[in-house]
Amino acid sequence: MTTENLSILVTGGTGSFGKKFAEIALKELRPHKLIVFSRDELKQHDMRSEGYDGPAMRYFIGDVRNRDRLKRAMQGVDVVIHAAALKHVPACEYNPIEAIHTNIIGAENIINAAIDSGVKKVIALSTDKAVNPVNLYGATKLCAEKLFVQSNAYSGVGGTLFSCVRYGNVVGSRGSVVPLFRSQKASGTITITDDRMTRFWLTLDHGVHFVLKCLSEMHGGEVFIPKIPSARLTDLADVLAPGCKRVVTGIRPGEKLHECLLSTDEARHAVELDDMFVIEPEAPSWAFTNWKGPRPKAGWQYASDTNTEWLTAQQLATML
Repeated sequence: MTTENLSILVTGGTGSFGKKFAEIALKELRPHKLIVFSRDELKQHDMRSEGYDGPAMRYFIGDVRNRDRLKRAMQGVDVVIHAAALKHVPACEYNPIEAIHTNIIGAENIINAAIDSGVKKVIALSTDKAVNPVNLYGATKLCAEKLFVQSNAYSGVGGTLFSCVRYGNVVGSRGSVVPLFRSQKASGTITITDDRMTRFWLTLDHGVHFVLKCLSEMHGGEVFIPKIPSARLTDLADVLAPGCKRVVTGIRPGEKLHECLLSTDEARHAVELDDMFVIEPEAPSWAFTNWKGPRPKAGWQYASDTNTEWLTAQQLATML
């Protein structure tokens, strides 16, 4: 399947990723149709006003909880990028049933609608918080990953292919620490949960291009993980708010000191490539084509605190 002249649907299309995806896809893929699927009419109006318009653009009001609306939106669609989610950890902890309805039942609805509508490929966005989850958000995304991977067994030979992309924190995305530090800077004091904390970081541009690469190369059933750098939260604070007083508030409920993108157990059935890791399905019941490449060493994991690539202050400033 070529990546040009496709009909593409993006759930959560008015979010940070969705907008960047639309920007890049319109320039580089020249899609026949690019459908923004989201539940917020104001954000869709704002997106149009910001120039995300043209003959290829379509805007669908809908919720991933509504399977019938998804099936209507997916008619004639070749590719689905599933970016819709409830992703803020405290909100998911306080509203657990809502998180399950959107992140897990919503994933089921995407899968069934895609198979019923004859969609060729589906890529779902996941998160490092799905690895050994300690909060509900991570747990729902782990469930969603399992659903998308195993749904290749439902689609049959020549049917819809499902894969996932899993990555870390996106610089400047909604709800991230970057806008928080920027807003606190004027007061001269910023809050840090723990000065030992580390995270994986990548830009929206990198995230979108990685998804497009995986879209073109997927066999169906993989979880793709990009090789990305780590940064200490204190280094980020130094770049964004130099000279500000820091108040350590303690790790929030459901938060980790360090994040992991590939666990030791997953590494046993993963392949390492130049720019990414590919987790292959452990026991595929469909015709899965294995990837060629070296396997990580036994007992190894890809974690933000033991990462071999770290962002310097200059690199952080450039990313920001």
